[in-house]
Amino acid sequence: MIVFVVLGHMPLILLVCLIGLLWLTWVELRGRDLDPTVKVWWGLLVFLTHVPGYLALRAWIALSGRRDGEHRPA
Repeated sequence: MIVFVVLGHMPLILLVCLIGLLWLTWVELRGRDLDPTVKVWWGLLVFLTHVPGYLALRAWIALSGRRDGEHRPA
């Protein structure tokens, strides 16, 4: 959304990409046992920042998965 505010209009391709990233965010978070507030926070971050927010989500998922893997017994 910040991109749309800066540009002053909404190019169709960016709108389609934003919808796609919001869908991917939902797919990534629906299987995780997280507090709903955390899921909404990530959704809003992706909604507002578009690609950088989604990249931050993917990095957070990768790091949390790695951290969880370290604590699991073999």
